[in-house]
Amino acid sequence: MRSIKQPGPPVAERIQWVETRGRAFTFTLEAGLPLLEAARRGFAAEGFASGTLNMKGGTLGPFGYVMPALSKTGENAAFYSDTFRPSGITQLRLAAMTLGERDGAAFFHCHGLWREADGRISGGHMLPEETVVAEPFEVEAFGIDGAMFAAEPDPETRFKLFGPVPARAAGAKTSSRAFAMRLRPNQDFAGALEAFCREHGIARARIRGGLGSTIGARFADGGVIEPFATELAITSGVVASSTGGALEAALDIALIDYTGGIGEGRLIRGDNPVLMTMELVLEAV
Repeated sequence: MRSIKQPGPPVAERIQWVETRGRAFTFTLEAGLPLLEAARRGFAAEGFASGTLNMKGGTLGPFGYVMPALSKTGENAAFYSDTFRPSGITQLRLAAMTLGERDGAAFFHCHGLWREADGRISGGHMLPEETVVAEPFEVEAFGIDGAMFAAEPDPETRFKLFGPVPARAAGAKTSSRAFAMRLRPNQDFAGALEAFCREHGIARARIRGGLGSTIGARFADGGVIEPFATELAITSGVVASSTGGALEAALDIALIDYTGGIGEGRLIRGDNPVLMTMELVLEAV
């Protein structure tokens, strides 16, 4: 399987996780607010401070983002491009977000695909401080109570990355057992989730939210993304028993690579290793 050498030593525990409780809900992002504040308010109204979000459609503007890029210094295995700030209104096609905290304040990590006002199709990593909701639109969310995604320095990748940490339960209404998690580099995405479910007695699970990066991509329909640096959003995912009885992960994703290439579809199991990180919530169903 493909692998990329990271600048720091690997951590022995390859999945960072916290068991928690959660609940799915929908809400409308308020126009004129920074996307971060609009998301924070939507979660807070349901009693949550952290969780995941999926967006399909919607409009943003002003809008700032970066794409994956090669590292100019060699201090990281890959890096970010300079900031893009398209003029006018950007039409969001899809995105996945993790809401949590960084330096004691609300923060998000969000990847997606979109169409800019000039017709350019692009994608990447949205900048919380530069992205504003242009018109109201509804989103699907999953809040967690008893855990928090927090941005912390990661010695292996030398980035400050979101990962789950225990948090005091706020007493929000919840409906299901859930696991907030972060997959570390150089392990197969599907295989890691399947092994985790086996080890924790989870017979079936749904992925809520989910974003990160893989080393290129291999799709079930034969499609291939060769450039190794990507930014990925999960559009849907389940882990369930196959006809033979073994747990198998079905992961549908959309991504952009550092050359601007876009890939979408179901990932092949066993041949899609994590590049930097993969953060998500696994809901036992």
